[in-house]
Amino acid sequence: MYSVTINKDKFEVSKENEGFQVNESLVEWDITKLEDRRYHILAKNKSYNLELIEHNAEEKTLKVKLNNKTVTLSIKDRYDLLLEKLGMNNTAGSKAKDIKAPMPGLIFDIKVKIGDEVQKGDHVLVLEAMKMENIIKSPGDGVVKEIKVSKGASVEKNQVLIQF
Repeated sequence: MYSVTINKDKFEVSKENEGFQVNESLVEWDITKLEDRRYHILAKNKSYNLELIEHNAEEKTLKVKLNNKTVTLSIKDRYDLLLEKLGMNNTAGSKAKDIKAPMPGLIFDIKVKIGDEVQKGDHVLVLEAMKMENIIKSPGDGVVKEIKVSKGASVEKNQVLIQF
């Protein structure tokens, strides 16, 4: 399943044997590739021309021209939706605001201190949960403003650990 956002409208899309489900309604599309990045679509007896203008894999966005109207689609797969639900969603290239605990556990180690500059993907702390050490990484660039936990502290899911 995918979550597709067009402007501010959200759609749940899944591929089924008989076609595509969009918001739990079966939509039968006939899609023909005309040339690289250009497609013709027939849906509900209407004809559409689609051209892929830009694909940003890191941000998971597509910029398309549909019947000469340009729109941007944001696409999230089931893993993105799960990470978002756990509070671990990546905001590619953005500044970090805070880091929340993805699950209950104990703070095993803190790798940063107040005032440290961190880059997206830097290790900031280690959370021990279910006898496993989980390295928590920075979701974006930022400067550590406050560390809300200490080494050895017990934390709950979605508790704020570090603020930027």
